[in-house]
Amino acid sequence: MSRPKAPDASDLTANVIRLAEEAEAELEKQKGLLQQIHHYSGLLNRRPAPQNAAHGPPTPVASDSQSTIIPVLVVACDRPSVRKCLDSLLKYRPSAEQFPIIVSQDCGHSETARVIDSYGDAITHISQPDLSEVPVPPEHRKFQGYYKISRHYRWALNQIFRVMGYKSAIVVEDDLEVAPDFYEYFLSTHYLLRKDPTLWCVSAWNDNGKEALVEAKGTSILHRSDFFPGLGWLLLRELWEELEPKWPAAFWDDWVRRPEQRLGRACVRPELPRTRTFGRKGVSQGQFFDQHLKFIKLNQDPVAFTKMDLSYLLKESYDPWFAEQVYGAPKVRAEDVLKGNVPGGRTVRVEYTTRDTFKAMARAFGVMDDLKSGVARVAYLGVVSFTHRGRRVFLAPPQNWGGYDPSWT
Repeated sequence: MSRPKAPDASDLTANVIRLAEEAEAELEKQKGLLQQIHHYSGLLNRRPAPQNAAHGPPTPVASDSQSTIIPVLVVACDRPSVRKCLDSLLKYRPSAEQFPIIVSQDCGHSETARVIDSYGDAITHISQPDLSEVPVPPEHRKFQGYYKISRHYRWALNQIFRVMGYKSAIVVEDDLEVAPDFYEYFLSTHYLLRKDPTLWCVSAWNDNGKEALVEAKGTSILHRSDFFPGLGWLLLRELWEELEPKWPAAFWDDWVRRPEQRLGRACVRPELPRTRTFGRKGVSQGQFFDQHLKFIKLNQDPVAFTKMDLSYLLKESYDPWFAEQVYGAPKVRAEDVLKGNVPGGRTVRVEYTTRDTFKAMARAFGVMDDLKSGVARVAYLGVVSFTHRGRRVFLAPPQNWGGYDPSWT
């Protein structure tokens, strides 16, 4: 007697999405969301997007960018492959005076030190003096590396801001290579941090920056994000002065994502990443690399951001426009989008109301489904934006969303 055939992956995905959407539909009835959908339908095309937010032509603006000095801090340890990172930074650096490169090395690894020193006066090499073991709780013995990384970051950023006296810095790690317009991107967005107190970083990274999930011709598109991306990021000295006194012993990146650090602030991020990681091996043991990170698309089409008006990214302009884009888009079922059964329009909205339905839908679309302190990667106001088969998809909470729930983690 033959055994019944096991369902394939596509059948399982369809069943998960179907069950999730049935649950969403029931919640929707209970909360009266159908009235909201009717009220907000058709808003998408009633108001033009802010200049340059999507496809508008660049607007020349006056800028003092040429006088801004922004050091690049490269955080290194025991990777001789730091050469790939430094070669990339030096290849595209427009000015050594405007963008001094400072490599801070931990670990005391002699081969890596020789590689760094081989660049001579093109960079500055500083070394973390404390190479001792860090006391850790017994249950964290295997996480010793994360404690050393946090200690190193604290020391290195203190060197940049308190010893050398710089007013801002771009932080990269030794396993990153950069895009041709890496410096142009940060130079043009630097003023946003000064002007908008609701922004606290600019990142070169898009966690969902795979080729299938980004707009191929969207090289100039920039977004706001409530999720701290890291992986090539700009901060001001004022932020470091705020964070340094309470800097954590370990897991610094997850720590800065907590509500008590973020304080409702956002970061700017690009549609197409301006950094890419080549470091499979490290303290994270290649977490996410084989399944995700190695597929991130690095932008190769330089954009003259300094000739553009990026003021649309200021909260007072961005938030009303963003709400209209998201909740003016037609609401559709995830299953229909996945099957290509959605006619017309290039922008759609798929709604979620629970953590489990968000994760199921994110996995089905191939976007990262993990959350930190309740915030999904790249999310802004609860909305995760990406493309699917050339269509912009907003994976969004209901219009009456009440904010992030830290228990969603």
